[in-house]
Amino acid sequence: MSSTETPVKRDAPVRKSAGGTREPRRKGIRVPATVLNLIALVAGVGLWAWLASLGVQALPGPVAVAGRAGELIADGTLAEDSLASLRRVLTGFALGTLLAVPVGFLMGWYPVARGLLEPYVQFFRTVPPLAMIPLAIVLMGIGEVPKIFVIFLAAFLSSVVAAFQGVVGVERTLIDAARVLGARDGTIFLKVVVPASAPFILVGMRIGLGSAWGTLVAAELIAAQEGLGFQMQKAQIYYDLPSIFVALITIGLLGLVMDRLLMLAERRLTRWQETR
Repeated sequence: MSSTETPVKRDAPVRKSAGGTREPRRKGIRVPATVLNLIALVAGVGLWAWLASLGVQALPGPVAVAGRAGELIADGTLAEDSLASLRRVLTGFALGTLLAVPVGFLMGWYPVARGLLEPYVQFFRTVPPLAMIPLAIVLMGIGEVPKIFVIFLAAFLSSVVAAFQGVVGVERTLIDAARVLGARDGTIFLKVVVPASAPFILVGMRIGLGSAWGTLVAAELIAAQEGLGFQMQKAQIYYDLPSIFVALITIGLLGLVMDRLLMLAERRLTRWQETR
């Protein structure tokens, strides 16, 4: 380019509108998810503090709840109750998931197994796990077994349907292509069906985890002597609202951490899947 020539300025990317005119392409401002989460947290705590200042139903404010949490942490009560509840949830959730995945695979892969098992699965899905508590007490006593059983049932029923849907939702083209290449049923199942079903299974596990935590408080109605649900019931008797809030927030935080761990596993196991 000679010295007499003026440099040509490159315009911003343009796009054609419906009428044929060219318009500059606008780039949306992307706000990091962490910033949005922080804004939501601050807004939620601010709304909570405002409602408490108005005296709505004697609602305790964040400062009162934080003070009560400090007391429960100092005397070790919160740690003991959290560990007891976490142990029950993890045991019931693990057992429910470990059984749900093979049962869902059987139902999705073998029509005979589907015909035999699906009626029972659909029947018990319409029965709330909490409705099984009286039966669990009569058959299993008042120890740890009925508590874990109710949590197991909630996790199992949520996960088994997801695993089943993952198998039946695999594209037939992939299975046919594997058969054309000479793969047997066992190889197809392990190399095609299982990876394709992984997103469904992990989503089912997240739903099952939420169901397990949601069933925890009712499960700890069964003659429990420790646990976050037990502490909430005890606090209810004495109208100790700050303690109830501490237990609720602890359950929410523990469930959130476990859900984020499952999301991390999902991202690593399903890197091949296109996501938004």
